[in-house]
Amino acid sequence: MTSHRRTNRTIPNIAGSIASHPRHSSQYRISHVVRTVLASILLAALTFVGTAAAAVWVDINSTIEQRSFTLPVQADDADKDNEPQLVDVNAGKPVNVLLLGQDTREGDGNAAVGGSDDSTANLHNADTTIVAQIAADRSYINLVSIPRDSMVDVPSCSTANGTIPAQYYVQFNSIFANAYSYGGDLASAAGCTVNAVNALTGLDIQEVVVVDFQGLSSMIDALGGVDICIPFDTQDTYTGLDLKRGMQHLDGTQATQYARMRHGTGTDGSDVMRTTRQQYLIKALLNEALSKNLFANSPQLYQLARAALESLNISDGLADAATLAGLAMSLKNLDSSHLYAQTVPVVADPYNPTARVVWSDAADAVWEKLRTNQPLTAQSDDGQSADGTADDSSGTASDTPSDTSANADSSQQTTQDGTDTGTEQTQQAAPDPNTGLVTSVDPYTLQEVLTDPATGGVVDPETGSITDPLTGQYIGMADQYIMYTFCRVS
Repeated sequence: MTSHRRTNRTIPNIAGSIASHPRHSSQYRISHVVRTVLASILLAALTFVGTAAAAVWVDINSTIEQRSFTLPVQADDADKDNEPQLVDVNAGKPVNVLLLGQDTREGDGNAAVGGSDDSTANLHNADTTIVAQIAADRSYINLVSIPRDSMVDVPSCSTANGTIPAQYYVQFNSIFANAYSYGGDLASAAGCTVNAVNALTGLDIQEVVVVDFQGLSSMIDALGGVDICIPFDTQDTYTGLDLKRGMQHLDGTQATQYARMRHGTGTDGSDVMRTTRQQYLIKALLNEALSKNLFANSPQLYQLARAALESLNISDGLADAATLAGLAMSLKNLDSSHLYAQTVPVVADPYNPTARVVWSDAADAVWEKLRTNQPLTAQSDDGQSADGTADDSSGTASDTPSDTSANADSSQQTTQDGTDTGTEQTQQAAPDPNTGLVTSVDPYTLQEVLTDPATGGVVDPETGSITDPLTGQYIGMADQYIMYTFCRVS
């Protein structure tokens, strides 16, 4: 399929508009009527600046086009208009993108982060998969991680070298690897993966962004590194990573290793837990970028843009400098607390419970939020929170596992002789303004329980990890709690 691109693009203002509402960048305009020497000097100055800006813009757009790809047309899409559609940030529509972190050890940079030996030669796996949804009004972003160790059924898909038949009970990250091997290119791998995600979730994602280890590391370095609050001393003998508890400034390699770690301190070896650390890193990167006001610092913004675009492979519906710039500008006022992230709810795979997972029944409640363009924090009509656990009437904390077995008609626990124990469960407690969590008391153990109101999950006070109250599986990290408790940042 031929990629049609606009060739007569306007030249935008590289410094960016400061308008309160997102607008397309405006081109430089120079009067054709020059009547005085002063006007001539002004013209020369503007011509110089405009030429420099144009050179930068052409440079960036060339980088984008060199690294863009066209997704294969899938069978279900055959009747659709498959001409690449550039994203219009002013259209008032949500933007759905599949973010893929490619596990490849090609190149010294990837080997330095992920390690390399004979077993990893020619490796192309989807190490990270995140469904990102940018709200139509750009007021929030939803991020849902799909564990690579999920066992799923996927439909047939088209590649550059033909069709791969439907597959049943396969590991999720093998979709990308098999399609790369069969089709021989990144577009085939990305196309089959997004085709599977759409079938599994009921979404209609048309855009994909792929990044590898080295790419993520380079972007973080271009940002000047990232500040991350580490909740406990962390060591990883696989990579040599050694981080002390507290606020740490990490370079690209360290941050990428921290996000990918599965065998270090405080990990359980699962990919599910690792997905929550990846979400945590994304939030930290967003905070880092917003704190530096990059939109007012054109040189650093350019360096970051170049590093990012040289690190990314982008499907051609997004592969346009004006599109990306407009989307970025529309998000410049995003409140980082409105970046909602969680891992799709899972349970242990009954056929391989120690190493694999399957999506739980609660997973569809998460995807329903994205299908109906709602923030993950929104309460559904049936009283379920975004992760499928029961919300109370205030939409804050969900019941803990012990709460669910309590008598629904009784608001207090009593002893055998009928004496009131005074352990009434608080049903409408407001989140703590410092930690963002709701504190309640387990009526059986009398222990305090920290609940994340966004997901309904239970928070480990020692690590800040959020787990599903019913399955015990990891679904996120309480970043506000971690920042306040372990680094005293509010």
